[in-house]
Amino acid sequence: MRIIVQRVKNCSVSVKELIVGKIEYGLLVYLGVEKGDSSVDLNYLQKKIISLRIFNDINAQMNLSVKDINASILVVSQFTICADTRKGNRPSYNNAEKPDIARKIYLSFIEKLKETGLNIQSGEFQEKMEVSSTNDGPVTILLDSRKIF
Repeated sequence: MRIIVQRVKNCSVSVKELIVGKIEYGLLVYLGVEKGDSSVDLNYLQKKIISLRIFNDINAQMNLSVKDINASILVVSQFTICADTRKGNRPSYNNAEKPDIARKIYLSFIEKLKETGLNIQSGEFQEKMEVSSTNDGPVTILLDSRKIF
């Protein structure tokens, strides 16, 4: 499972010109589900995102997590971050999980985040979405559950 985390001042996601998810200060999380991902990947990344210390403390040091400051999270499905670009110029998406399985994992991930009590918003799986955000910092982190095992 691959995730791109961005610290944002605000962000929103729209489907067919209607806003379906919107947050102010917090995290924009792009989630890509790869073949073979399981609850182990999901649990690891959920805990990592909640605890990732990328928000500034009173000394302007990145020492606080989204949980520490009670910020919000917007999750957007993004199979394209599973792309393999090692051969040629056209990305291969062979590593991306099949949509029916990926949808279940995506929805489970959102539910797991909601258990934290934070404000969790989301896009709509397998829809054409427009994402608008103001990256704060900028701070952008790539997390890959396969790189920890």
